[in-house]
Amino acid sequence: MPLQKSWRELDRETVARAPDRPGVYELGDGSGTVLSVDHGVLRDELKTALAYGDGERVRWTEAHTLDRARELATEHRDRLE
Repeated sequence: MPLQKSWRELDRETVARAPDRPGVYELGDGSGTVLSVDHGVLRDELKTALAYGDGERVRWTEAHTLDRARELATEHRDRLE
């Protein structure tokens, strides 16, 4: 089951607005197909994804800690499979 958030274009503006907090995120292609699910400090992770061209779109949800973000990402990946 995908994150219940709207897709955003993965661009500099989106990365600049991303929270500097832990979270889980999905990267998607132009048609909204999920390419990957990961976790970390959102702004840092999205900077890297943008630099490497890992996706065209992104959506995320925040978590209180990195450990909780890791747990959410694992649960989310399991649901997608």
